[in-house]
Amino acid sequence: MTERIEISRDIAASPEAVYQAISDVTRMGEWSEECHTCAWHEGFSGPELGATFDGHNRNGEHEWISQGKVIEADPGRAFAFECSMFDFHFSTWGYRIEPTETGSRVTEWTEDLRPESVLEMSSQMSGITDRPARNRQTMSGTLERLAAAVEA
Repeated sequence: MTERIEISRDIAASPEAVYQAISDVTRMGEWSEECHTCAWHEGFSGPELGATFDGHNRNGEHEWISQGKVIEADPGRAFAFECSMFDFHFSTWGYRIEPTETGSRVTEWTEDLRPESVLEMSSQMSGITDRPARNRQTMSGTLERLAAAVEA
């Protein structure tokens, strides 16, 4: 099953400022409802192609760790990473940033790559039964909090 979701929001900040914030995965907990902490793996300290990091996620009493790998790092334009667990690439997340007259249009997108055979296990681990609906909700919240931080 491959499903792509995109949510966009205009933000009154330059594309460079938005990129600087969103590509610093150590700040992800400031914007995300689900990913509360990220840490670069040894040997990496910032967004570059191939850089890897751990993402610590939670939903109520459910907690899990995924590994991210940066696949796009284009300052002021785009940032994207693969999400894996136990060497299984289950989704890709990214951000496109376009200049506007008042700042930036930011589009957060995700592709859910989980096959049907792992959906029940994934739901039990995360406590989330409708992942597409949950992603739409959390992505909107992420962009709201990102905007509040970079517009301040």
